[in-house]
Amino acid sequence: MTDAPMREVVQRGLWFEEFEGGVRYLHRPGRTVTEADNVLFTTLTMNPQPLHLDAAWSARQPFGRVLVNSLFTLSTLVGQSVGQLTQGTLVANLGFGAVAFPNPVFVGDTLYGESVVESKRLSSSRPGEGIVVLAHTARNQDGVVVATASRTMLVWTREAGERHSNAVAAEGGDG
Repeated sequence: MTDAPMREVVQRGLWFEEFEGGVRYLHRPGRTVTEADNVLFTTLTMNPQPLHLDAAWSARQPFGRVLVNSLFTLSTLVGQSVGQLTQGTLVANLGFGAVAFPNPVFVGDTLYGESVVESKRLSSSRPGEGIVVLAHTARNQDGVVVATASRTMLVWTREAGERHSNAVAAEGGDG
């Protein structure tokens, strides 16, 4: 080993230019949902729906057991994409559209996320930033689709993002 400084690599998402159409980004590892996840998320968000909290009541409903809160499923799907696609490169989420939950999620299911670029374009009003629309899909351990969502976001271009990160670092932040 030498005394030369080591090269540093910081995990980040993709710059605007790196998002590619025709690519399915698979987000791994999967996330197995626990009862604690469902109860905590449901109670933190003040959702008193017995389908998520009351096992005895849920047992008498069409699915015969507690359903995992669908917004937990959506949040997990989006969260799974962050490290691979948007960590440190996202300016802002602009919106979600066409959210669907075609099949239920149960405690013990494992969620696997994937994303496809639906479209992208440079922002006409914000130089150095681009708008990317992703189609997110969550599948359970059996490959069954349990959630889909369209997500529109504002992402740094490489040049502007690196300039921004360097400015933040020079001010003492971690960018």
